[in-house]
Amino acid sequence: MYAKGIFSMCWQLIQDEVMDEEDVGLYREIDSWFSEALPWPPQCKNQEKAVCFFKTENSDEMMKMIRPALWLLEKYHHPYFLVFTNTPGEIVYEDQYQVAVKVTGKLRIDNLQENWSPKDE
Repeated sequence: MYAKGIFSMCWQLIQDEVMDEEDVGLYREIDSWFSEALPWPPQCKNQEKAVCFFKTENSDEMMKMIRPALWLLEKYHHPYFLVFTNTPGEIVYEDQYQVAVKVTGKLRIDNLQENWSPKDE
């Protein structure tokens, strides 16, 4: 598995002509909102291998606005992981809303630990 962000996954669906025109329009509105609301990391502008993570302390509005893009990925059966981490990797950019980290190769996704809480009875 290789790290890829939500925006690049949605753009790939558009480039591959998978999305309906109405959904393309929806995604373009989402992308436009983020382009205006967030600084654009230079690594992303330069199309370097980087993935951005929202910072949790400022992510409420960002998560609200990204949910329709996640819905589009689900609608077109495109798998994704919603990742929360304290160690995203080598940070190459940071602002008040996000960090961009260098993508060096394959991701290792560990299995979730078993739930240790008592079962409701």
